[in-house]
Amino acid sequence: MTVPHYRRILLKLSGEALLGDGQYGIAANTLDRIADELAEINAMGVEVAVVIGGGNIFRGAGLAASGMDRVTADHMGMLATVMNALAIQDALERRSVFCRVMSAIKINQVCEDYIRRRAVRHLEKGRVVIFAAGTGNPFFTTDSAASLRAVEVGAELLLKGTKVDGVYSSDPVRDPEAKRYQQLTYDEVLSKRLEVMDATAIVLCRDQAMRIMVFDITSPGTMVAAARGEPVGTVVDPGLPSAQEESS
Repeated sequence: MTVPHYRRILLKLSGEALLGDGQYGIAANTLDRIADELAEINAMGVEVAVVIGGGNIFRGAGLAASGMDRVTADHMGMLATVMNALAIQDALERRSVFCRVMSAIKINQVCEDYIRRRAVRHLEKGRVVIFAAGTGNPFFTTDSAASLRAVEVGAELLLKGTKVDGVYSSDPVRDPEAKRYQQLTYDEVLSKRLEVMDATAIVLCRDQAMRIMVFDITSPGTMVAAARGEPVGTVVDPGLPSAQEESS
């Protein structure tokens, strides 16, 4: 029998996590694999919330850099996250998992408005809750939204899915000498300028003692292992000693 380690977790997924081997949009096989793992975690009795990005469809910051008004671009990016959230909801419901999408911007003909107490109640009833549209404000990333929602709903762990198996001293794809960190403190992440999450998100997690685990979302079964409390990635935690490095 699979025993969960956490009562409630929040999973942060970038939009790119849904790309698979494609360059744009949503890969059906990747979406199905992620939905299978979320369904397995839900069946373990873990309350699961998700924050999804929209970079596979639209990147507001990128278009803003080319001249578009930043606020307009960020609003367009928020709508992309709603599209991704609806796709995950559909995949979960096809697996008979009850799911709710809650948006930080009003779009209640297709999903619910975000209300904290209602979100917590959904989680308590065993429903997967997907938070869309970031924080609802321009200039804030979906990483910041993940930190905020994790704190608001009382998650015990913020799972950050990436394309590598943890946090490295530099890009392991470009630098074969990059060192993988097994444990980090929030201040070490900030002082070393490590690309875990943006600084706003890290500071919020630090101030609220929100534990973060960075893991490889492309590796099947890793998400479920993390929910069981297995050491599958890099942990950022206020109670940990100085960072310990291991060879990549």
